[in-house]
Formats: sequence, C-alpha cells, structure tokens
Amino acid sequence: MAERFDNLEEHLEKFVENIRQLGIIVSDFQPSSQTGLNQKLNFMISGLQDIEKCRQQLHEINVPLEAFEYIDQGRNPQLYTKECLERALAKNEQKFKSLLISELGKVFPEEMAKYKAIHGDDLHS
Repeated sequence: MAERFDNLEEHLEKFVENIRQLGIIVSDFQPSSQTGLNQKLNFMISGLQDIEKCRQQLHEINVPLEAFEYIDQGRNPQLYTKECLERALAKNEQKFKSLLISELGKVFPEEMAKYKAIHGDDLHS
C-alpha cells in the first residue's frame, strides 16, 4: 500500500515542478520559447494521466471530511488522527472502568460497597 502512495507522491511532485517551470516560461514568454512551452504542456498532460492512473489504484481509500477541515484551517491533519485516538482512548477507559466496577461488585460486594462509600460519584467520571 505504501508503494502506491509513494508512487502518487512522486508523480505529484513532478507535476508541481512542471507547473512551476511552465509558470516561468509563461511569465516571460518569447516566441522563441514556444517549443519549450509546448513541451511543458505535453509533460503536464502526461503528468495528469499518471496521476489519474495512481488515483485508480487508491480508489478504496476513504478520508474523513474532518481531516480536510483541519487542512483548510491550516492545521496538521495528523492532529485529527491524534485527537480521534485520544477520544477513543478516553471512551474506552470509561467503559472499562464502569465494567470493572460492575464486575468487582458482583465478586466482592462488601469491598465494593465500602469503596463506593468512600469514592461516591467519582466511580463514573
């Protein structure tokens, strides 16, 4: 899977560089640079075709819209992943704690009654 991403990244980098060079040619266009311009336009077309081939290999990948929102806000999309994992961890810890207390209450009812008397509502927070 990583090889497909590496391939796409390589094609995107080449495409961006080609666009940069095309911009330089166009910004200072001279009739003598028409051949170079045509060549860059053809490279751009073949680059788009290469990117399309890569896209077809990656069609099964879904990216959450929230990750794009992070990018639009200028934030690192890896923060989205980190925050999702932190939320999942907190949720799992709460479920585990609740289940543990419930099961301990069945096995050690007297001890858990004392524990609950000491800790009160802190059990479910």
